[in-house]
Amino acid sequence: MPRIQGVDVPNNKPTYISLQYLYGIGETTSFQMCFDLGIDPQKRASELSEADLASINNHLDNRDDIMVEGQLRRSNQQDIQRLRDIHSYRGMRHRRGLPVRGQRTKTNARTRKGGKKTVAGKKGVKDARH
Repeated sequence: MPRIQGVDVPNNKPTYISLQYLYGIGETTSFQMCFDLGIDPQKRASELSEADLASINNHLDNRDDIMVEGQLRRSNQQDIQRLRDIHSYRGMRHRRGLPVRGQRTKTNARTRKGGKKTVAGKKGVKDARH
């Protein structure tokens, strides 16, 4: 299994798909990298030579506009932490674990809020007038 930027990429898939296993590399960027480096995007990752793997690693290291893996994850966490520190609206939503981008929360939003929290005594309370 070839290693690119410290990540094992699958052997049996085309190169442009294998590159997408790197955090921060999508379809467009993977195709662009293949064409920049002169690598056939349809060639299987297992068929890549050591020189091809080295050129991919060098390309990712030397490009300032492409952040991948740990550096990108660290940058995203720092951005969220900055929003929390300045007490912006988005930062407070992150802190409370609520949706950040304006979604409704009366219904739905279970991904951010977690499982349902049942309220005790809501159902089955008899009316005392009868």
